[in-house]
Amino acid sequence: MAKSSRYVPPPSTGWRKLPIGAVIPWPGNSEEYKTGSWRTLRPVIDQERCIRCAICWMYCPDAAIIELKQEYTTKAGRKYDKTYVVNYDYCKGCGICANECPVKAIKMEPEVK
Repeated sequence: MAKSSRYVPPPSTGWRKLPIGAVIPWPGNSEEYKTGSWRTLRPVIDQERCIRCAICWMYCPDAAIIELKQEYTTKAGRKYDKTYVVNYDYCKGCGICANECPVKAIKMEPEVK
């Protein structure tokens, strides 16, 4: 007689004792994991050229660009009520922000350790 190749769990193991699979039992996010340590280029925002369009903020895949409610006045006298800065703890240096900036206010510079 041939044995069945189908797995049959031991009788003491019920479905209620199986570990959870394919389910995230608790919410989490990338704030727990600082990922910027392997970056080779870092974005630097020129606040004088920035027009506060928020495109860099929208396109950043790591949410590393932060919008601050902080006033900024350019040397030419233009006033803004918000400022964009880079959180380098989470920036991976992909350059998407610099590529998408319509006024080229973001430059990718070599990372200095």
